[in-house]
Amino acid sequence: MAFELPKLPYAYDALEPHIDARTMEIHHTKHHNGYTTKLNGAIEGTDLEGKGIEDILSGLDMSNAAVRNNGGGFFNHNLFWEVMSPNGGGKPSGELASAIDEAFGSFDAFKEKFASAAATRFGSGWAWLCVHKGGKVEICSTPNQDNPIMPGVGCGGYPILGLDVWEHAYYLHYQNRRPEYISEFFSVINWDKVSENYAASK
Repeated sequence: MAFELPKLPYAYDALEPHIDARTMEIHHTKHHNGYTTKLNGAIEGTDLEGKGIEDILSGLDMSNAAVRNNGGGFFNHNLFWEVMSPNGGGKPSGELASAIDEAFGSFDAFKEKFASAAATRFGSGWAWLCVHKGGKVEICSTPNQDNPIMPGVGCGGYPILGLDVWEHAYYLHYQNRRPEYISEFFSVINWDKVSENYAASK
């Protein structure tokens, strides 16, 4: 069964003014679609064919660049679309809020550290909020389309929130103003979904 490009849970213009419709459309139909197509090509006829994406990534031979880049791109974007919403923003509540307070001291301190991880990732990559077994949360970042599920990336736990800081995610609207894009991302985070991810992964 080949991997398929997921439909977005909202319209391309639904996240405006924070993320513009043209960027969303190109990001989804060109970039994510490209990763999906190339992933299917890379695993066709191999022992990875028929496996779930998490199984593929967690046991990945990191020298397999085609699966590493395109499998990461497929998984990372699936998560990225889900953790945003036109009704997003605000703060987490419940267990996730408690875990964030415990790990970082406060929600504001979390925002500052997450924004810093995203802003200081040189070149292309992602910032992540991950959860470890038992519920402890951690912030980290990875280059390119790597993610915390992959072996040896130096970023533990399971990703429950990810921010794409490749230029294709923001350049049309923000040009080189990555920090502004990062700041606006907090206005569209779907904390209900991130909380669901936290509960399912801890």
